[in-house]
Amino acid sequence: MTPLERAGLALLHRMDPERAHGLSLIALKAGLVPLPGPITSARLATELAGLRLPNPVGLAAGYDKNAEALGPLSRAGFGFVEVGAATPRPQPGNPRPRLFRLSEDRAAINRFGFNNEGMVAIGARLAARPAGTVIGLNLGANKDSADRAADFAAVLAHCGRHVDFVTVNVSSPNTERLRELQGREALSALLAGVMAARAGLARPIPVFLKIAPDLTDAEIDEIAEVALDSGLSGIVATNTTLARGELRSRHAAEAGGLSGAPLFVRSTRVLARLSVATGGQLPLIGVGGIGSAEEAYAKIRAGASVVQIYTALVYGGLSLAAEIVRGLDRLLARDGFAHVADAVGTGRDDWC
Repeated sequence: MTPLERAGLALLHRMDPERAHGLSLIALKAGLVPLPGPITSARLATELAGLRLPNPVGLAAGYDKNAEALGPLSRAGFGFVEVGAATPRPQPGNPRPRLFRLSEDRAAINRFGFNNEGMVAIGARLAARPAGTVIGLNLGANKDSADRAADFAAVLAHCGRHVDFVTVNVSSPNTERLRELQGREALSALLAGVMAARAGLARPIPVFLKIAPDLTDAEIDEIAEVALDSGLSGIVATNTTLARGELRSRHAAEAGGLSGAPLFVRSTRVLARLSVATGGQLPLIGVGGIGSAEEAYAKIRAGASVVQIYTALVYGGLSLAAEIVRGLDRLLARDGFAHVADAVGTGRDDWC
């Protein structure tokens, strides 16, 4: 981290977290944040569901909800970028305050509730996206929708031609009863509609499913079966958690989804269990608590083909992405892996 970035982070941490989030996007778009450009190597270049990636470290959904900073983010060192979540209609989300920085725990709690400008505005920005970068869209449902399952298909139908992949997000804890869509019957019906919408695109794209970390082993196994039967391209494990555990911050009791360092163990165990349940038939995207190259490497060895980061950037700055990518390359070389794909799942038994 440069002295300028360190000073900028210190200033942002003196502000309300949601305001700081917005200002960080403004600074990024204004060119005030140093960007390393693409980072790759023979070990890091990989493939995810047919998508060629320069490296396996992506940006998770939630930072650039409205696809406002696609250009700068494409030069920030990520192997791929996911924006959103987008819903059919714009919605304000839950009342403020709804984002809490748990500095002592290197974590965050949010209860945004899918606040976004809607698929029309987001789709227009995606249509003008930069070339040469893998960009995906997180699909959401409107809070007051009469048919939430149909909302996911609607966003895909409208925006699908402008992105390289989509993620069905039924695991946010901040939209009432949304997680109920992870059950077998509801999830099967929802995914059938999404896959029908994908079939209507001129260029079919990968469809991923993002799951919660608060699932039993039986529920994970059931989701794996549905995913395989539905023709999904992969699974993202995991979203934020409703569990708390031992937290030091005064914000620990706030309602919402917990992300960051405390999520690492829980989400990695779910990832490893999912790797067993899918039998290597689906690529997995590891998310949750990654704040270092060592933790990204652990996710990969637990079964992830690629990983995504977000909350750690609050504490390590955007330059953390490049640090993790370069550090991962060194770890792979240290352990004699010629390619990142060779390391996938090699440490899974440590988590099961």
